[in-house]
Amino acid sequence: MFRNFLSAGLVVLGVLAFQTASSSYAQDRPKLQKTTRTDLNRDDRIQAMRIAAIRHQLLTLPYYDVFDWLDADVRPDGKVTLRGEVVRTTTKTDAEARVRKIESVTGVVNEIKVLPPSSTDDGFRIALYRAIYNWNSPLFRYAMRAVPPIHVIVENGRVTLKGVVASQSDSQLAYTAARQIPGLFDVRNELLVEN
Repeated sequence: MFRNFLSAGLVVLGVLAFQTASSSYAQDRPKLQKTTRTDLNRDDRIQAMRIAAIRHQLLTLPYYDVFDWLDADVRPDGKVTLRGEVVRTTTKTDAEARVRKIESVTGVVNEIKVLPPSSTDDGFRIALYRAIYNWNSPLFRYAMRAVPPIHVIVENGRVTLKGVVASQSDSQLAYTAARQIPGLFDVRNELLVEN
């Protein structure tokens, strides 16, 4: 009789253990899914922090100004491709060196183009800056920033306006001001408008 009671007790313990394991498994499944969601959020956070760090490093380069344009393509695995146009070779090399030092960056491909030196293009740059950021123009408020958001890229007498402005009318004003400079071969407006 004791043996029957013992085997019945083992069966009950077995059933309880199975139920506990089943409920434990059922409770663990959502936790696994949550962990996966958390991992995705974690990856998104890492990517956002990586982008912010790259942006900070590029914007604080000592010679980066309105006549340069830098852009970065950041892959989820941490590889960064740098693109853009700069006036100085040191801006290109400094940009790569700074981005390489960021902890979460696994590699850098530097496709930044150094614009050819030209006194004619330098003259156009000065004239374009004065025309766009004129003190009595509505665009003058942009000139008050550390790095004004309307970038003027000049190569062989061809101009591209890049950056972000507050409105479509600001974009049109910058384009119209650039078109007023005599001697330019072409003016392209690639300014984006904020949301």
